[in-house]
Amino acid sequence: MDIRIYLEPEIKRLVNLRAAIGAVENSFAAFSSGQAVLPGVINLDLPEFQGEVHVKAAYIKGEDYYVIKVASGFYQNPGLGLPVGNGLMLAFRAETGELASILLDKGYLTELRTAAAGAVAAKYLSKVKIEKVAVIGSGVQARFQLLALAEVRSFKEVAVWSRNPENIRKYVEEMKSALPAVEFRPEASAEQAVREADLIITATPSRQPIVRAEWLKPGVHITAMGSDGPEKQELYPEVLARADRVYCDSVAQCQRLGEVHHGLESGVVTLDKVSGEIGEVILGRKPGRLSEAEITVADLTGLGVQDAAVVSLFLSSVKKS
Repeated sequence: MDIRIYLEPEIKRLVNLRAAIGAVENSFAAFSSGQAVLPGVINLDLPEFQGEVHVKAAYIKGEDYYVIKVASGFYQNPGLGLPVGNGLMLAFRAETGELASILLDKGYLTELRTAAAGAVAAKYLSKVKIEKVAVIGSGVQARFQLLALAEVRSFKEVAVWSRNPENIRKYVEEMKSALPAVEFRPEASAEQAVREADLIITATPSRQPIVRAEWLKPGVHITAMGSDGPEKQELYPEVLARADRVYCDSVAQCQRLGEVHHGLESGVVTLDKVSGEIGEVILGRKPGRLSEAEITVADLTGLGVQDAAVVSLFLSSVKKS
């Protein structure tokens, strides 16, 4: 059996953010139209090491492969000189179940598809014209999310807050180089960052809510992508209550893992508050934003179908190279 092994440098060379956004957009639609097969997420927490591991799998009907992904985040790693994220993806032939490829991407494709999902959410739910973006968090995903957003929206100003001022400084320094036309402003509090923002990205592993409803201005869109486990939370439930539209990547999964999960558990909102899935908006089955004044929230918990989409994108690029 011929098994191909691909390493991170080649994967990075052949898969870019713009292409990933298109692939993930299609995967949202496939999921919400019933064309994706995926089991529940396996979560393994190692609190003594501030570590978490996720196992996800998916198959998009009609594709050549199904994919199983293992990804981890160990938040003490920067102090050890190691990256937070790691992982690999396995591609199996859908017809026979044979292992075809091992992608030793060290978590890169997970970062890429997660950021792409945020960009897709913004494309369909945020205002077209935005001035100020607020980023809550200063890690790898906070970087990827902003770069992905820049593929679908123009913006002039980014306000950044995280709990570690030194991390904010490094973030601003790096992102100024990546997006030189944008003004970056470090903030002393989450409230200062969020006030007057047209779009808010929350990209943290927080176990305590950060963003409050009273900080939000009319018309803001929130991409909340950090709550990919049942204990994680970045938004106070009142944010969902105040929002005009709340969309999920998966309504079923967000009831177990996401911001919607916490809103339901607290009793602040009911399931009726959920407007639908992002894939339904893409398919035209549900409306997205209907006015400039609406507050919208995208609750992104991460779907295995997104992993399958970027793996297919990579393997297709390999054939063409």
